[in-house]
Amino acid sequence: MNFALILFVLLVITCVLWVADRFFARKRRAPGSPAPWWVEWGASFFPVILVVFFLRSFLVEPFKIPSGSMIPTLLVGDFILVNKFDYGIRLPVINKKIIEIGEPQRGDVMVFRYPPDPSMDYIKRVVGLPGDRVEYIDKRLTINGVPVAVTKQDDYLNTDRLHFSPRYLEKLGNVEHSILIEDDAPAYVPQVLDFPGREGCTYTRSGVSCTVPAGHYFMMGDNRDASSDSRVWGFVPEENIVGKAFFIWFNFDNLKRIGSFH
Repeated sequence: MNFALILFVLLVITCVLWVADRFFARKRRAPGSPAPWWVEWGASFFPVILVVFFLRSFLVEPFKIPSGSMIPTLLVGDFILVNKFDYGIRLPVINKKIIEIGEPQRGDVMVFRYPPDPSMDYIKRVVGLPGDRVEYIDKRLTINGVPVAVTKQDDYLNTDRLHFSPRYLEKLGNVEHSILIEDDAPAYVPQVLDFPGREGCTYTRSGVSCTVPAGHYFMMGDNRDASSDSRVWGFVPEENIVGKAFFIWFNFDNLKRIGSFH
């Protein structure tokens, strides 16, 4: 469901009703006579929808985490806020950037339109920037020939698999975050799709190596062996970017999650 498009259509309809009532219908009604219900309701909702549309399109947008691909950073059921302007101001609905502000950085948690089906929103961590050589071999990440630093942490109780998962502290750019790597999961990437730029990737039994095309990003989930990401379906083009996730504002199952992500 394209909620932005639905909101835009509602905005246009209520705006037309508000203008029609404000500048035409009121002058033709007898003094003291009520407006038709459809005019009154439409005109009343216009300011509310306008504010919601502006906030959602240019400032922040709420999302709900639907899967465990970003465990332990984000859990299923987390409601998060996404910054819509850190990566530039975009026109709503068509998502075209009109003002440059910033670019995604390694380590950012980013929401984007899923490349194989842009009607769906995905959330992953930015691992590779345009031009990077990203290698994930034997479950160890290397960027431009430099291994990414990882430190072993206490095991994590992974409720998705109902067992303890090995947890590591990884540093991408200036961002430190926890990742999960399953010892019993295969290193190779199964069921790889045919995506644009795949000719720049090499797949072996040990993993994958890719050169990120210009204007694209390589994304991975923090739950490395339970994430369908750029290893499977390819790179995220710049025009698919929605925004940067930065805050958990609610979780029905665990109120302590509120504010635990930034």
